[in-house]
Amino acid sequence: MDAIFDWIAGAFMAVAALFGGADVSTGYQGYVEADYVRVAVPEPGTLELLAVRRGDMVEAGDLLFALDDTAERAARDEAAARLTQAEARAADLRKGERPEEIAALEAERRQAQASLALTRSELDRQQQLYDTRVIAESRLDEARSAYRRDVARVAELDAQIATAELGGRADAIAAAAAEIEAARAALAQAEWRLSQRSAAAAMAALVDDTLYAEGEHVAAGKPIVSLLPPGNLFVRFFVPETELGRIAVGQRLAVTCDGCAGPIAARVSFVSSDAEYTPPVIYSEARREKLVFMIEARPVVAAPDLGATLHPGQPVTVTPDAVEPAS
Repeated sequence: MDAIFDWIAGAFMAVAALFGGADVSTGYQGYVEADYVRVAVPEPGTLELLAVRRGDMVEAGDLLFALDDTAERAARDEAAARLTQAEARAADLRKGERPEEIAALEAERRQAQASLALTRSELDRQQQLYDTRVIAESRLDEARSAYRRDVARVAELDAQIATAELGGRADAIAAAAAEIEAARAALAQAEWRLSQRSAAAAMAALVDDTLYAEGEHVAAGKPIVSLLPPGNLFVRFFVPETELGRIAVGQRLAVTCDGCAGPIAARVSFVSSDAEYTPPVIYSEARREKLVFMIEARPVVAAPDLGATLHPGQPVTVTPDAVEPAS
């Protein structure tokens, strides 16, 4: 619809230029246009809350709408639980065995040490008996074997306790740290997806239109609310080819309209390089004034109440010499 309106308005201005020419003393004729901000979300869903209505004024940060987020909240909670699990696993690896398990190993070592002391004493006694030829060598060998067994058992328990106090291996700890980073990334992604289920105004603006009602299904990327910030209003007017040299980007203008309290200062932001709505004539020195070029100008000060004065489609008059050109 905007494109059709632009075409009709442009054609009207071109016809006015063709048949009536442009009276510079009374200004150039044009109309108000706007760059609308159409707010959408990247994923589809059911519109659960529409917090604004057409015609409302919103401030930056005000909630506009919210889609159903049941699935996204569940995904966020799952990702948070996985992160907690990964952090607990890494902490457990760094701590080593539990104190109770280490205490049990130490108790076994004390038993082994007591047994070793006994077999050591028995070996000494058997050695004395063997030296006095009271026992056979086989009895001494048995005492030696029992002693060596207890020595090995004490050494084994020493090693087990040392290993239990060390904690996990370096590569296992590194793998656990990588799991934590992956879980954090998954949680960040889940939180981002959840945040995309609602939208807030990025700046102060007029709610120009709402395109869905609560309960309707919204396709991915489809605008739900159309905003019109005051700073996005601009004026579009048309200048005959013979007057084009009077207009330059950055030049200040005066814009007036029916009901306006006074002229509105604007600055030229765009000058078309091509003729707009060119009529089917042979270009010559005598006919070239029938060509018109589109010019766009934006208000110098985008006051919050500018939207109450200028409205898209509203006819305006632009006077290039009412305000001194910018230096």
